[in-house]
Amino acid sequence: MGTSTIAGIVRATCPTIWLRLRAAVLPQPTRQQWLQIAQGFMERAQFPNYIGALDGKHIRVKKPPNSGSQFYNYKQFFSIVLLALADTNYRFIIVDIEAYGSSADARIFRASRMGWWLQPNQLDIPQPAPLPGSSGPPAPYVIVGDEGFALSSNLMRPFRR
Repeated sequence: MGTSTIAGIVRATCPTIWLRLRAAVLPQPTRQQWLQIAQGFMERAQFPNYIGALDGKHIRVKKPPNSGSQFYNYKQFFSIVLLALADTNYRFIIVDIEAYGSSADARIFRASRMGWWLQPNQLDIPQPAPLPGSSGPPAPYVIVGDEGFALSSNLMRPFRR
């Protein structure tokens, strides 16, 4: 078979496989699963109300024809970006794999379904809960990302430097 024939088969088959298997392989977490993930982070990292680690990873690709500099990243190679939210066992909870390498993580996140779901809380994240051993006000459940992400009620990042 020729390269273009194989490429056509792959392009036609991959979306169908994803549509058929997505719910079984990478379902959207329920409120109960978020609470289990938070419990895992509390046990392993002593970090309360923590429900996921967020980051982007550049996946090296050959320069697509007629793509200009869309796939060329700041690391000086062509890539697509895998944006992923992982649990305490390093398993992906939610992924977005469609951004150009030239895009920044924060921009990708804002434009992704994951970012859209997080803003109006369509991810069924539990309501804020008191921190263990605290009588203070309830604290939200949070995702932690690096400095490239904007703060929000459910997204934290470390202090600069």
